[in-house]
Amino acid sequence: MAQQRKIDTSHLKTLPRPAGLVLDAQLHLLDRQILDVDGVPVTTVDDIELSGPEPDQAIPEGADPPHISALLTGPVLGTRIFGGRPPSSRLIRIPWDVVSGVGTVLTVGVRSDSLDASWVERWLRDHVIRRIPGGRHDPE
Repeated sequence: MAQQRKIDTSHLKTLPRPAGLVLDAQLHLLDRQILDVDGVPVTTVDDIELSGPEPDQAIPEGADPPHISALLTGPVLGTRIFGGRPPSSRLIRIPWDVVSGVGTVLTVGVRSDSLDASWVERWLRDHVIRRIPGGRHDPE
């Protein structure tokens, strides 16, 4: 039977606990529906934007960790199928500071009309759904 070596960890520093909510982006944010303050669907989260050091660069000791600055949405279906990334100019940014809740859906504390991301929902409502018989009113 092999003997295990004991590793001396007494010289290692303990990391400080991060302030605020710690999220797993893939689990809690990506592909989640975004609802506005009235519960109206806005869009889904396709990517996130982080502030801080550039990717593949070391974070200097004592520097603040990267944090979420915006949620990104846009035309990413083609890139998910064929690979690559859409140009950043085609992505719509939703500032992180308008997010009011993270759960099974993300909620924002503003109306959908004030966000550029809801133009697809508005266009579909006005040009497709309203042309369907019964699509001009809410069912009771």
